[in-house]
Amino acid sequence: MRLSQYPINTVKEIPSEAEVISHKLMLRAGLIRRLSAGIYTWLPLGLKVLRKVEGIIREEMDRAGALELLMPAVQPAELWQESGRWDQYGPELLRIKDRHDRAFVIGPTHEEVITDLARRELKSYRQLPVNFYQIQMKFRDEIRPRFGVMRGREFIMKDAYSFHADEASLQAGYDAMKQAYMRMFERMELTFRAVRADTGSIGGNASEEFQVLADSGEDAIAVSDGDGFAANLELAAALPPATPRAAASQPMTQVATPRTRTIAELTALLGVSADRTIKTLIVEGSEGGIVALVVRGDHELNAVKAQKIPGVANPLRMAAPERVVEATGTEPGFLGPVGLTCRIIADHAALALADFVCGANVKDAHLTGVNWLRDLPEPEAADLRNVVAGDPSPSGAGTLRIVRGIEVGHIFQLGRKYSEALKAEVLDSDGKPLTMLMGCYGIGVTRIVAAAIEQNHDDKGIIWPEPLAPWRVLLVTMNHARSEAVRNAADALYDELTAAGIDVLYDDRDARPGVKFTDAELLGIPHCVVVGDRGLANGTLEYRHRRSGANEEIAADGVLAFLRSRMKG
Repeated sequence: MRLSQYPINTVKEIPSEAEVISHKLMLRAGLIRRLSAGIYTWLPLGLKVLRKVEGIIREEMDRAGALELLMPAVQPAELWQESGRWDQYGPELLRIKDRHDRAFVIGPTHEEVITDLARRELKSYRQLPVNFYQIQMKFRDEIRPRFGVMRGREFIMKDAYSFHADEASLQAGYDAMKQAYMRMFERMELTFRAVRADTGSIGGNASEEFQVLADSGEDAIAVSDGDGFAANLELAAALPPATPRAAASQPMTQVATPRTRTIAELTALLGVSADRTIKTLIVEGSEGGIVALVVRGDHELNAVKAQKIPGVANPLRMAAPERVVEATGTEPGFLGPVGLTCRIIADHAALALADFVCGANVKDAHLTGVNWLRDLPEPEAADLRNVVAGDPSPSGAGTLRIVRGIEVGHIFQLGRKYSEALKAEVLDSDGKPLTMLMGCYGIGVTRIVAAAIEQNHDDKGIIWPEPLAPWRVLLVTMNHARSEAVRNAADALYDELTAAGIDVLYDDRDARPGVKFTDAELLGIPHCVVVGDRGLANGTLEYRHRRSGANEEIAADGVLAFLRSRMKG
């Protein structure tokens, strides 16, 4: 493509709406333009990248034996009512009515639709296993769309759904999809980890996320330095301390702590470290009562872990201040487990403490020198906290470190959650009805483009991984309007590279060198060839590599062979 014929310009200023680097660069480089909050038009340059991503995904899905189809974006409410998600999904589900007052939704996902298709089309176990996938626009009415296409309301997703006769087949299908995803992201040249994750609103059994590692990522991931273990922070297990609890050595003493409600204020006042304190959090129980959750002062409660404990409300709900006062006799900020009559569950690290500090259940007072068993009964033990850097890995190899990631894919073993609800059955080998098992496998196609930029950029612009670049080569001319020699040489080279099947963006604009090179760095195309009068006089051209930043002279009559030697694939 000739840049002189492209009507959309790059932008120098950073748009005020953009918060993260990918959003800023996608707007500045002309990949997208905002239509409404969380809704974007993909411009030709951005669409080329999007199609590169889709192409790799499609090839690997086909290679894994999945069958592509296309389901409607508009779905009848009856299916969502049948599955039970009409009331469960919440305000993110965009609900509409047609002229006949019939209710529909704009699909955020397609479990109901594919299960309805399966129950109509699949009749025998001999038709299993089967995996259907699509690449299609979705809509989720995010309460706060942000970060450009990273958390938009309208987005393109690859979603796949597999159907199986037994658990072994489901596991095999799940493993095949995991390997396909690994190949996809490796081909895209993204640094990623497959991460154990919670199943969330989709439901089901086993679940893994695929996270592109980036400092700007929203998700915290615990990874081991001793093996390949990786888990979302909400799911990473915090192991009980290996050393036994020390014996009590101090008397329990009540001390005045006026207006001291936080761990930071408490440690500053008493001169103790946060890891010698505990905090007590009052949450709602699942049957109307309250539950006290106890964690060490320097640790954070993990809501996902806590709400999975039988008897704790799911989703986790903190008790209102007035309810805390009614149940404990004091207000939040001075709570402690000593004397509490409600159910108490303590994290393993909190249970390992001796001579600790906690609230006294009296306003403006705390207790020091508190010890389990001596001063209060030993409570229930559970893993309640987020892991922290330096914790032992749950895998048993090495210690954990916390990195940031951007979720770009998620695979689930759904089991029979949807097939039971929608009665999706086939006949087994004995002619009896068999409810099919299901797997679900999603990839955020539009999000991958943003994640690739978050991981691959510098202060000058985008640095595309070569498989995702909108063009592989940028051809730049110096003094294009005034030098016939430059125009002729560049035109001939453009024709040669194009005929060889190399995708080339030809910057033939009548613009200053500084403008052209600034745009070249912003657009991030991997290989740049510069044609100028001075080089032509010597029989050479200039080659620049976007990632390495290296410049070198190359023979003008050997550019095609040179580029092929530098390109990947």
